[in-house]
Amino acid sequence: MRLSRRIRIQLTIFTVVMVVTVAVMALHFINLPAMLFGVGRYTVTMELPKSGGLYKSGNVTYRGTKVGRVESVRLTETGVEAVLSLTSGIDIPSDLEAEVHSQSAVGESYVLLLPRNGASPPLKNGDVIALADTSVPPDVNALLAAASTGLRAIPRDNLKTVIDESYTAVGGLGPELSRVIQGASTLAIDARENLDPLTTLIDNAQPVLDSQTTTSDAIQAWASQLATVTAELQTHDEAVAGVIAKGGPAAAEVRQLVERLAPTLPILLANLVSVGQVALTYQNDIEQLLVVFPQAIAAGQAGILGNLNTKQDYKGQYLSFNLNLNLPPPCTTGFMPAQQQRVAALEDYPQRPAGDLYCRTPQDSQFNVRGARNIPCETVPGKRAPTVAMCESNEQYVPLNDGVNWKGDPNATLSGQPIPQLPPGQAPPAAAAPAPEAPPLAVAEYDPATGGYVGPDGRHYTQADLARGATAGKSWQTMLLPPGE
Repeated sequence: MRLSRRIRIQLTIFTVVMVVTVAVMALHFINLPAMLFGVGRYTVTMELPKSGGLYKSGNVTYRGTKVGRVESVRLTETGVEAVLSLTSGIDIPSDLEAEVHSQSAVGESYVLLLPRNGASPPLKNGDVIALADTSVPPDVNALLAAASTGLRAIPRDNLKTVIDESYTAVGGLGPELSRVIQGASTLAIDARENLDPLTTLIDNAQPVLDSQTTTSDAIQAWASQLATVTAELQTHDEAVAGVIAKGGPAAAEVRQLVERLAPTLPILLANLVSVGQVALTYQNDIEQLLVVFPQAIAAGQAGILGNLNTKQDYKGQYLSFNLNLNLPPPCTTGFMPAQQQRVAALEDYPQRPAGDLYCRTPQDSQFNVRGARNIPCETVPGKRAPTVAMCESNEQYVPLNDGVNWKGDPNATLSGQPIPQLPPGQAPPAAAAPAPEAPPLAVAEYDPATGGYVGPDGRHYTQADLARGATAGKSWQTMLLPPGE
């Protein structure tokens, strides 16, 4: 039979279309290379305690997406093994859980891969998912039997009441229920689009939930106390309302007060900062003072009891003025030597010499036991020093002359320490320049017969009223007047 040229062309086109169609079906839909030769796939073994309804060619999903199929299910000595054929190119973390699920109660089993750590190495060909990381669904028959038993336990009259009341509760709420379902659908879609952050949130929620469980007693106590506070507020509702109503005017008065104090309040607060720092440093001393002061007042009041209800009651408090002078003797070591001390009768007020003057005997000496050298250091417990700078440094107190009283030259001490004591690193002050010599006194010979004398300028003067035979009645005031006056 001879075919025309047109028919041959049509047969050729049909053959090409058929070959392309068969190739697409075999390669894309049937996926023959993967089924026959395993191209683009790798296998992973999954250990199961039982099959759980899993069958060959079942789907394998990862994060809701199909990533392979079940190649075979076989028995082992310890349970069941399922060989999973997974698609290459999809990295699945090896730290995961594999669960067998069912699409419905009658079949459609599939494997769900749930990663625990997204940063773990991906699965590779030949890996085994251990039995401890797998699970199967419960037996459907047992679930149905339990459900049937539970339904039989419910009295029919009560069940009818529940159904009737449920109808009454949701009757006429179709639009509202529709909005709830639509909102749930939107929420599910958004959750699917943000699946990785949501999975991370769920994985990391356990520490937070554990902390809530651990602090349940504290939360319960807080809720109980909150209930008590709420009850008190309800009981004193009028008082609370009064505070709220009057709080505004009171706040305005406080604001006006602050505005009036604005020029001086910052200065006062700034000064109080220094006072607060000093009080904080001397906190222990202030506490001791507050403890001892009432006892001292009590002891002072007790002194009145000696003359109470007696003839001498008018004399007041009974006191003794035994001063015990020179017991112990005064301390002179560490002060200016006698040659440099001023006479107490002088009324001038020279500048205080630089440095510290205090009793510089040993700290266990009987002289001036409450002196500066025995002051406790506030910031260094257990240390005593005469100055704050010595307290806060590594320097230790060293007595003058090793505790020996003055010997020899008062300015040449055995230890080389200056008098007064200077701060560390400060050089002794330079010796004062000698005072200029006073000009010589003018001396002139006086002639008592004539009252004449020669002054310092070489000129001759006469004080006639002082000569012999001068007019009487002169007083000593006239001696202060110039000659001739």
